[in-house]
Amino acid sequence: MRYRPTRRAFLQSAALSSAALAAAPARASRGASHDWRHYGGPLEATRYSTLDQIDRSNVAELKVAWVHATGDSLQRPQTKIECTPIVVDGRMYVTTAQLQVRSLDAATGDLLWNFDPFEGVAMRRSKGVNRGVAYWSDGDDRRVFMSAEDKMYCLNAATGQPVTEFADRGVLHMREGMDRELAKSTRTVYATPPVIFEDLLLLGGGSGSEGPGPAAPGHIRGYDIRTGKRRWIFHTIPHPGEFGYETWGEDSWKHAGGANNWGGMSLDPDRGLLFVSTGSPTFDFFGADRPGKNLFGNSVLALDARTGERKWHFQTTHHDLWDYDLPAQPVLARRRHGDKWQDIVVQISKQAFWYIFDRETGEPVWEIEERPVPDSDMPGEHAFPTQPFPTKPPPFARQGFDDDAYITDISEESRSYVQRQLRDLRRGVLYTPPTRGGTVYNPGTVGGTIWGGASHDPEEGLMFINTNNWPKFFTLLDAPEGVGYPYIQAGYPFLVDQDKYSAAKPPWGELLCLDLQTGDYRWRRPIGEYADLKARGIEGTGTFNVGGSIVTKSGLLFLGATQDEKFRAFDTRDGTILFEHQLSAGGYATPCTYAVDGKQYVVIAAGGGGRDIGSGGRKSGDEFVAFSLE
Repeated sequence: MRYRPTRRAFLQSAALSSAALAAAPARASRGASHDWRHYGGPLEATRYSTLDQIDRSNVAELKVAWVHATGDSLQRPQTKIECTPIVVDGRMYVTTAQLQVRSLDAATGDLLWNFDPFEGVAMRRSKGVNRGVAYWSDGDDRRVFMSAEDKMYCLNAATGQPVTEFADRGVLHMREGMDRELAKSTRTVYATPPVIFEDLLLLGGGSGSEGPGPAAPGHIRGYDIRTGKRRWIFHTIPHPGEFGYETWGEDSWKHAGGANNWGGMSLDPDRGLLFVSTGSPTFDFFGADRPGKNLFGNSVLALDARTGERKWHFQTTHHDLWDYDLPAQPVLARRRHGDKWQDIVVQISKQAFWYIFDRETGEPVWEIEERPVPDSDMPGEHAFPTQPFPTKPPPFARQGFDDDAYITDISEESRSYVQRQLRDLRRGVLYTPPTRGGTVYNPGTVGGTIWGGASHDPEEGLMFINTNNWPKFFTLLDAPEGVGYPYIQAGYPFLVDQDKYSAAKPPWGELLCLDLQTGDYRWRRPIGEYADLKARGIEGTGTFNVGGSIVTKSGLLFLGATQDEKFRAFDTRDGTILFEHQLSAGGYATPCTYAVDGKQYVVIAAGGGGRDIGSGGRKSGDEFVAFSLE
């Protein structure tokens, strides 16, 4: 079944009849249901489901159950969909390519309502990305929260209409309540859903300018979920008298930006702890105006969810000069430790490290060593002399580019092309600082891994992660006179061969399984393939990939992400592919799984777009595709 709106239906969808609005909950109540209530599945962000109707024996029989086409993708400029749908009581809630919010019948894909935060605003461009919504209910009061740019919208979950008693007639203006004035030009964009705990709406710091111009601070805030009034704030760039203030320049709190949570947060509801991963301070590649470690940039934070009080923290990169944000939710996992289970926090990083801590105390499960790293030769820079290196598990992608053995070997032509580029670039070990002449980073700013993050099987104590091996290079340039800062960077280019394939030796995209008991990998395999390379007899390279995986009790892992635009199911025991389906556009999102009336579904957004490295461009798409057994 395929839904594609006409223009008239598209404009009138917010005014659907009350009978249609009530249809999904009425049907869902007739049979057993199993929800996907949060962006990360459970609040703990494991992306794990106990559903087992679809299993290793029958997953190859999956068929398309329905397709919902949103009708609002653009090819130029490109749009993309990074949304993970949530499902509650038979209703699905999604965000579209142009950041509309939709409620769908989760069993059929039929449209129930549509809300457009940009209604009446004429623009012919992509409105950005949004990775999904959050849901809250108290009796008959049921709400959906969605962010677009710097506004958080509170909608009635049954009708899609704004809840006018929340904040400013249903809109929370997230530039406000920062405890600091922001310049009008300062961007604040919130793409990842908030976390909801009891009667609190918990907001990360969003994202925005990476510098070198004005940037917003990434403070974490808690709001009353009924009224939208601020209850608490945690300053990720500490104010005078607060812990960590001395790790910055004296006045940094007045002007520094970043140290923001943009990859999502997770929650331990039993302990009442909010776990936050933060990004780099701005400017990303030059920090002369922010000497010191720069807490709480690049940190894992455990906060009291009710008050915002810091319980513990760990900084993964001191004085970041590489844009090595912590890009994804902390995963609240567990591992077998002796004859008991230990509750832990697993944080992945762009630079391909696993940081694993005891959830209660913040103590590392395996030792993390401070090791010397290269100094900077940029005038005025204060590169930190050491960085933390986990001793275990091993990095999940290659680090550094100082050895010719790392250079691509798919052909002599490709290898020679890359070697010629490297003559003019600085390359070295991990944490080699930026320079005017250009420095190679491996992993680059998309990792390693990016916001797709990791998934966890809590019954087996396993973690799964999809990774990239695509180096980048960055060059600092003198800024124009009079702008107030000394340097800018020359874009975010990948280091590639003449055909735009990775300059690194394959595999370029992999899926890995980590045993949390031992800290060792059980298996790893390339994911995705490039058809034109395969035609040349070059296989096993894997592709660039972006998006995350989910795991089910039946031993299946579902993943889109790859540039060959396929959706796959893998056997968690050894990584064998058990199912694959060619999507209409790339599945550059994280799927979800749920059940309605006893039938299990798996859904992926096929939004494509914006992933045009490698061979050829990637078209945009507009579909949410659901699979089930017939």
